[in-house]
Amino acid sequence: MSKNSSVGQVEKLKKLIQTATNPKQKAMYQDLLAKLQDTLPPESLSEPTPEPVKPKRTIKPKTSAPVEAVEPVEDKTPAPTVPDSQPETESQPETESENKPYFQGIGIIKGEVILTEERSVIKLGEQEYRLFYIPNRRKKAYEALKREIEVTGNTTLRLIVYPKILHLPQKDQPHKVSFQLVGFIGSKAKPSELNTELKDFEFKFSGLWQFIPVCRTPCISIFRNFNKERLTWIKEANPAKKVKFMKSSHVPVLWRDSPAKPFRFNPKLEKEEQGKRYFVQIKAKFLPGRDVFGFAEQLSEPTEEVPGFLKASKKLKAEALKEIQQQKSEENPSVEATPPQTKPNSKPPKSKPKKQKTLQPQTITSDKTE
Repeated sequence: MSKNSSVGQVEKLKKLIQTATNPKQKAMYQDLLAKLQDTLPPESLSEPTPEPVKPKRTIKPKTSAPVEAVEPVEDKTPAPTVPDSQPETESQPETESENKPYFQGIGIIKGEVILTEERSVIKLGEQEYRLFYIPNRRKKAYEALKREIEVTGNTTLRLIVYPKILHLPQKDQPHKVSFQLVGFIGSKAKPSELNTELKDFEFKFSGLWQFIPVCRTPCISIFRNFNKERLTWIKEANPAKKVKFMKSSHVPVLWRDSPAKPFRFNPKLEKEEQGKRYFVQIKAKFLPGRDVFGFAEQLSEPTEEVPGFLKASKKLKAEALKEIQQQKSEENPSVEATPPQTKPNSKPPKSKPKKQKTLQPQTITSDKTE
């Protein structure tokens, strides 16, 4: 890179630092500026390098929990370039204000971790639960977890996870629980606000308190938080990606004495006559074997003020399903065999009834005469 272009990059970074409103972005730009200035001669620098500002650690929402015990990858390029701004998509974490309520579901579980080519599970008591990660986002945490087990030989670990609940169509069919890996608390991990606030098997949930048609237990429904960048991305995405991105999670919670009743939709009532929906924020403890969460602590009063969120409509889901089916048919075209057709005038031959022989009664005679 030439001297003039490097100086231009310095000026560009300085402007980005002045206009940055996000502490993390500002710290990132300052770090890039420091690395770039190290590659230039002292006489070409007109101003001293500002000191990086350490962002305040906050508990992040559902899609932005920190990866514990994962070392950052050092950038060894001689002259880093300024990254272009990109719209926030599923692969980019979100940040929310510390005091502003938002949808989230995150917690800590502790158990025996089993990572093999055939399966990745965590054993909680006598039960095994599937453990997975999103390849484009959390592979770094998964690889760090494997290294931790290889180095220490310890397979009983505390994991930071998102709960994933699969509800089946029939109410009588039990739902299935799995966990998405976000990070882990390794042997060298420093105390953080998350791992000190939550004990083993405790989760923080923020969402709508309601019943859903396929579950007998009331759930806390956690939706994708709304922001303008996501809305812009969604408008340009195809229906299948939209639905996948806006997929919600419905976590069954045992909360008998809840101050607000869970919302239950009544198809016989008009929209104005339906009950009220409440946004709740609680701590709950996962109960292995029962596959539900038990209420532990209320973090704030239930409110009718619901934060903005993204939700796929029934029409969009139908379009996405049609798109997926069309893609499958194009990838695996099936040729249906047609049965041979018979002539329209041909009739099956009539079978003649067989004549049945009637048995006559027989008399027994004797040849002897008296």
